[in-house]
Amino acid sequence: MRRIRISFIFTQETYNEPQIIAFMKRILYFLIILCVGLQSLMAQQVVTVSGIVKQEYNKRALEYVNVYVPGTHIGTITNSDGEFTIKVQGENLPITIEFSHLGYQTRRITVNTRNLEDQEILLTPGVIALNEIIVEPIYPSRIVESAMNNVKKNYSLEAGMYQTFYREFAQKRRKYINISEAVVDIFKTPYTQEMDRDRVRVQKGRRMVSPNASDTLNVKLEGGPVIGNSLDVVKTPGVLLGFDYMTYYQYDFKDFVIINDKLHYAIDFKPRVNIEDIPLYQGTLYIEQKTHAISRIEFSMDMSDRDKVTEYMLRKKPAGLRFRPTSANYLVTYRQDGEKYYLNYVRAELKFSCDWKRKLFATNYTVVSEIVMTDREDAPPHGNIPYRESFTKSQVLSDKVQDFYDEKFWEDYNIIEPTESLEYAVQRLKKANTKN
Repeated sequence: MRRIRISFIFTQETYNEPQIIAFMKRILYFLIILCVGLQSLMAQQVVTVSGIVKQEYNKRALEYVNVYVPGTHIGTITNSDGEFTIKVQGENLPITIEFSHLGYQTRRITVNTRNLEDQEILLTPGVIALNEIIVEPIYPSRIVESAMNNVKKNYSLEAGMYQTFYREFAQKRRKYINISEAVVDIFKTPYTQEMDRDRVRVQKGRRMVSPNASDTLNVKLEGGPVIGNSLDVVKTPGVLLGFDYMTYYQYDFKDFVIINDKLHYAIDFKPRVNIEDIPLYQGTLYIEQKTHAISRIEFSMDMSDRDKVTEYMLRKKPAGLRFRPTSANYLVTYRQDGEKYYLNYVRAELKFSCDWKRKLFATNYTVVSEIVMTDREDAPPHGNIPYRESFTKSQVLSDKVQDFYDEKFWEDYNIIEPTESLEYAVQRLKKANTKN
């Protein structure tokens, strides 16, 4: 901060006592106004911390690391290159930033009064002490059932308004053909209620679309910004964690792991039966040992019946286009704040091939959607998002946002840092759109 020098010049005139007192009062008033102004200026400043998170022993970048400011609801996540940027208001300084990831010890750094750029954060693998593990029989299915029975105890019982950052992109083979990003509000009811009153609203967003007509694919898939509600599998368990479906899965204990310095069961699951018209899943649940809270779930859709998967995944396609799904992979994480867990990050990666009838070769596509909770307001005073402002499953994000040209578009919002490949793709699409 620049130093401010204040000088007072006194002449050789004679002042009586009331004049001196009045003069000193004016000086005091001036100093108070100055201090308030400086504090206000500091409060308006945004401090930015950026860098990369790596493994300590081999310096490999770590993707999807949780980046969080304890004592606030502010957070973000590293991208697939391990890079992050997090912004906090100056009035909150000094602050601690916390980095936590599956299988690693939590790391904390302190930020005082200035921006910190190009930070290298090294995470050490978490060590499981033998005295933390109680030697007793482990019944995986009972642990999963207990986790769902304890939702009321472990997850929020209050409505909340989440500020989130959402990104989706589509690739034709390895070429990016559509990139959309948005700041999205999500209203979530308590975890004891269904999601029919949970709503989504797009605050601001931008897009970049390939100008080549051959890259246009009028296919609408299940997804969009609503994944922050539809894939909150603890609140909306469906065929994945619903009590009526648990007997359809086989559960196996995989290992003990550390997440956010807490011991977790890693429990694998896979279908043991086939249900007509409903695809099942396989994956791994991470359940905290003491509370039986689910803090992470990695899963994929069973592709043994692709017609069934197509019916579930595909919402619209042109006549004559043949659609064949190849994989559907998901990641959902929850972050503990106080005694409760809250939705933190959701990622969906869908792969499929398309071809027109009478054509010899199919084209491979990948669609990735991800959303991170960057802030939260408990029990918002204005209540739910009005229905007329809400984003619905039938809408397409790229139809509702502006083009991708303003370099300072995000201002002070926390976002997921774009990967190097994504930045390169945006520059290429900008050039292509300029030429056209």
